[in-house]
Amino acid sequence: MRSSNPVFSRRGFSRDNGHAGFNAAPQAGGPAVGTNPYATNPYAPQQGAGYGAGPQAPARTDVMTIDDVVTRTAMTLGTVILTAVLSWVLLPVDQANIGKSYGIAIGAALVALVLSLIQSFKRRPTPALILAYAAFEGVFLGVISSAVSTYIAPGVVIQAVMGTMAVFAGVLFAYKMRWIRVTRRFYGFVMAAAMGFLLLMVANMLFSVFGGGDGLGFRSGGLGIVFGIVGIVLGACFLALDFKQVEDGVAYGAPREESWLAAFGLTLTLVWIYLEMLRLLSILQGND
Repeated sequence: MRSSNPVFSRRGFSRDNGHAGFNAAPQAGGPAVGTNPYATNPYAPQQGAGYGAGPQAPARTDVMTIDDVVTRTAMTLGTVILTAVLSWVLLPVDQANIGKSYGIAIGAALVALVLSLIQSFKRRPTPALILAYAAFEGVFLGVISSAVSTYIAPGVVIQAVMGTMAVFAGVLFAYKMRWIRVTRRFYGFVMAAAMGFLLLMVANMLFSVFGGGDGLGFRSGGLGIVFGIVGIVLGACFLALDFKQVEDGVAYGAPREESWLAAFGLTLTLVWIYLEMLRLLSILQGND
């Protein structure tokens, strides 16, 4: 099983054996399951060659831990929040500056997209690249959030933030309680649903550009509410996949630098959930 996040898709943390709790260790002496690329753990200390080989090499100390993931995620999300607040304050969306602010926001979004793609295809994490992505993403989120709060639904931003936090806490609790089982079937379903969702959103955007209005209607009204809920549910599923990848990285003793990739993946997912939550709440308040 591979994660939906592109930052995890080139890594092989997973054991393909369903769900296990946080801090669970790989089953000792058990047979390889499925097509796990790490059936022989590549991060394990190497023993001497030959029968009756010498003593086992000392345990590595530069392995990824949950604390590492939490620290890096806090740094990445903190950067997003900081630049979002600064852009909200420094890039007003009043009538005199709205064009300039929107232009900067779109440019920041494109830069963030490029940086995320570059990191996704790199073999090793680059903390500076990940933090730069977070900074530009924050600029985009700050301007968009300010515009939505000013012109569409005042007070909706704090509701979207609280909703995103609630989704994160709920999925984490359900995952740790083993109510969510991340299997290959689960992964396949999530990926198929995400592909269909993105294709419909692209189609809606194209119809909107060439036909005007809201295109196919996926961004407003009752249909917009339905698709907003679907987007949040997909984000929750992505979180479960991310938790699985973090768990397996810790269990297999992945290098500590991989915690930056975990932080990057979680940030991508939380940004997705926030944007869908912001859109859904805006539609709901607009229909009141």
